[in-house]
Amino acid sequence: MDEIDLNSGALAPVTQEMDLIALRVTGKIPDDLNGMLVRNGPNPLSGRFEGVGLDSWWPEAAMLHAITFDSGRVVGYRNRWLRTQRWARTYSPGNESSCLETNPNINVISHAGEIYALAEGGAPLTISATLDTLGGANQLAGFAAGMTGHPKIDHSTGELVTFRADWKQPYLRYGVIDNLGQLVVDTEIEMPSPSMMHDMAITETHSIFLDLNVGYDFSMLGRGHRLPLRWRDEHCARLGVIPRQGGDVRWFEISPCCILHVVNAFNEDEKTIVLDVVRYPWFMRMISCGESFDANPAAVLWRYRIDVTSGIVHEAPVCDYAMEFPRVNEKLTGRPYRYVYAVEQPTLVELRGIIRYDWHSGTIARYVVPPGDHNSEPVFVPRQGAETEDDGWLLCCVYRQLTDTSDVVVLDARNIASGPVATVHLPTRIPAGFHGAWLSS
Repeated sequence: MDEIDLNSGALAPVTQEMDLIALRVTGKIPDDLNGMLVRNGPNPLSGRFEGVGLDSWWPEAAMLHAITFDSGRVVGYRNRWLRTQRWARTYSPGNESSCLETNPNINVISHAGEIYALAEGGAPLTISATLDTLGGANQLAGFAAGMTGHPKIDHSTGELVTFRADWKQPYLRYGVIDNLGQLVVDTEIEMPSPSMMHDMAITETHSIFLDLNVGYDFSMLGRGHRLPLRWRDEHCARLGVIPRQGGDVRWFEISPCCILHVVNAFNEDEKTIVLDVVRYPWFMRMISCGESFDANPAAVLWRYRIDVTSGIVHEAPVCDYAMEFPRVNEKLTGRPYRYVYAVEQPTLVELRGIIRYDWHSGTIARYVVPPGDHNSEPVFVPRQGAETEDDGWLLCCVYRQLTDTSDVVVLDARNIASGPVATVHLPTRIPAGFHGAWLSS
């Protein structure tokens, strides 16, 4: 992988847990923001990354960051490492057996009255609204031992739809957990080999798996790589479609690619499923010597139209803006929708700015972030009493290079180009990380 200084700028870890109050605010916090923005990501327990590539960044210890809002004011900021066996070996030796061996540094979700921090295939942890680690995820039943960091929640039914992709058999398990936390679908799906599946999609009636060209190569571990993953030219990229409540999987061949993140999916009509993603033409492709990687290309917005009657998939790029970390109004997960919000990626090493894409008009609006700064994914929060899809706020963490601190900006989702309606200024930084959530109070 490309050499990166992981210990400076936006990627640099913080060295301690803290609680901050009386935060400075520019502008006016909306009165209807009542809840907590939580962000997850890697932060080494030592306070320093070892190594110079992304494969030294991705696997580090999970740290949560939370900014709490209450009726037009900011209550405070808190960060906490998750209490895993890795954490206990450093901060509580001898108590490792009371903690799970997992590293849920990918995502945060709320379902059936519980809050979970999610790993890349490892065991989720239940956490409190104050970021305390409560233990294993009992309500996730058979998936408490491990599942994707990107399950999907159908806000109309309250169902959580998930999977676990494993390097050992069974290579793929699929599950549905109802709005009360009861496992109602749990099925193994036959796969010829393990595949790196990071995300999935749902519609009102079906779920979609991504069996693509990045997969496992355990010989890499013997050559000094921390992650045994690489691009596979020989692998047939395909989409797997299964009825929501279980049944036979149908596989649809697509052009070679890597998809880390799904935007959304929906049933266009009785025979057509639309799947929107951000797509890489290749990713983690090794050069001929097998010791290092080609530079990864940027990802672009891409649409698949799956004709379940004919078996044909039509696919095409949507626009040429490089982007990652797409989000939508999650009330429309699995339903027809209009707006995508994503992080703009002006170069291969920068995540800088927010893009809003309008599927109806094909137009793009942008919130521009200065060079040197870096921002997280935009999290959509509906306005109280909202009547339209985009009536709400985008919350985003922005690293400021000049001050080596972070801001949390609040954008009007209908007019992001006008800039923040409010900015919360932190005297510390929230290091670049993965995903987060809005947890309404």
